[in-house]
Amino acid sequence: MEFFRRAAGTPGKLGVLAGTFNPPTRAHLALARAALALVDEVLFVLPREFPHKTYEEAGFAERLAVLEAALAGEPRCSIGATEKGLFIDIARECRAAYGDAELYFLCGRDAAERVVNWDYGRAGAIAEQVREYQLLVAARRGRYEPPSELRERIHPLPVEEGYDEISATEVRERIRRGQPWEHLVPEAVVALARELYAGA
Repeated sequence: MEFFRRAAGTPGKLGVLAGTFNPPTRAHLALARAALALVDEVLFVLPREFPHKTYEEAGFAERLAVLEAALAGEPRCSIGATEKGLFIDIARECRAAYGDAELYFLCGRDAAERVVNWDYGRAGAIAEQVREYQLLVAARRGRYEPPSELRERIHPLPVEEGYDEISATEVRERIRRGQPWEHLVPEAVVALARELYAGA
């Protein structure tokens, strides 16, 4: 794990928000703030490679700059980068950096379904993985219902209403269409996002 910003102190419970952050949105911050009621610190992780996506439009350094701007006023949030994108790989890097902290990955319903249903190459792999971390899952176009055998390790994350439809994809599409988008991202990143995605 390479850190670009690290919160003070040693967390007993660490929230981990891994994503493409292309760009970071108000929904990302809402997820982190909701988790901070349950954990001591939230680590935003930007993988250098993704298992199901590729870098398009903004590169790693550009996304990192926008993420740093978004989190400038969030003292309990850290930023790190990993070489891999699967939760289990990130969890093991976090374990090396944070020791015995309990790990909670933050995600929406759609991401939780991807993680649980991903083809890891053998039966039972996800059940083994969630022994090393837990999931905090926010409703996103519906509430996530985990399989019964994983229920003790996957928990709902209550997030304020109004963020369900916000996504980085929606931000980029609105910019391309010339529609208002600024209200979907943290105010601190508007100028950078306009430069990166609107070319202005």
